[in-house]
Amino acid sequence: MSVPGEPQRGRAPSIRDVARLAGVSHQTVSRVLNNHPSIRPETKQRVLDVMAELQYKPNRAARALVTSRSRTIGILSASSTQYGPASSIAAIEAAARASGYWVSTANIESSDAGSIADGLAHLRAQGIEGLVVIAPQVRVFDTLAQLSIDVPYVSLQSTGRDTDHALSVDQMAGARMATRHLIGLGHRSIYHLAGPQDWIEAEARMRGFLDEMSAQDVPTTAPILGDWTADFGYYAGRELLTVRDFTAIFSSNDQMALGLMHAIRDAGLEIPRDISIIGFDDIPEAAHFWPPLTTVRQDFAELGRRCVALLLGDLDPAAPDYRGTIVPELIVRASTARPAF
Repeated sequence: MSVPGEPQRGRAPSIRDVARLAGVSHQTVSRVLNNHPSIRPETKQRVLDVMAELQYKPNRAARALVTSRSRTIGILSASSTQYGPASSIAAIEAAARASGYWVSTANIESSDAGSIADGLAHLRAQGIEGLVVIAPQVRVFDTLAQLSIDVPYVSLQSTGRDTDHALSVDQMAGARMATRHLIGLGHRSIYHLAGPQDWIEAEARMRGFLDEMSAQDVPTTAPILGDWTADFGYYAGRELLTVRDFTAIFSSNDQMALGLMHAIRDAGLEIPRDISIIGFDDIPEAAHFWPPLTTVRQDFAELGRRCVALLLGDLDPAAPDYRGTIVPELIVRASTARPAF
């Protein structure tokens, strides 16, 4: 037998169930949900207590209709299977939840104009209040510049374009840290295994490597363009070892560094005694490579927090402004040492 005023078993409690048990109108419950200043503290507490008792969860769609706000941030993402973009998405989701927002992600499989437009249309249909663009290629931002984005947005990129909306980790500074570390150990024959040529981060890391080598007056060889995978690192390592005119390699990401380490060990050489290896990203497994990998760590949690704060600065005038770049951190482990000569 059901108790009068309580929701029926098997049915999720509604806003009217909360109102009935709290002895208020459903409009009052709605005001409590939206933190309306006119609600008396004792009334608000009574409503909150009933919500907790019933384990009431507000209906997101209904609230959006009532408030004309979706409290949703959209993410337009390309290459989200890669560590950097995936970590950025996870960090943004966590920061958004902490601020009372939901996140909807549209993954685009290619960077052509049609895919980008379709992704934006999908997010707009959900009434997003803000947008984050996580895309690795310059051409994505060239396409976005030609489209109409009618909500506040932040782009995670380091191209120097559209600085009013940009937020990024300083990839060049991270690459210079890595290169400076190797030079400081005494290495003068250093190769750079770069990422794909059309990736913004790969280009920035390559420029950072070349700038630091030039600043330290160390001769350079042409960077090798890779594809981010451990397989490429392995085969590049095997090719380089046929010449072996280097003592250190700076890899543009940790996965390619793993492949390099495999190739070096297959050749009967030791790291770092024969060759030092340094990576970029500090993926969770990097500390467990053999030997543990020296790498550059990006603070994705801080990136997500600043990204959401920057968006809310447009949505909420009381929110702080966090424009600018985040400086990464060099993590020194056992894969780098002074050259044995």
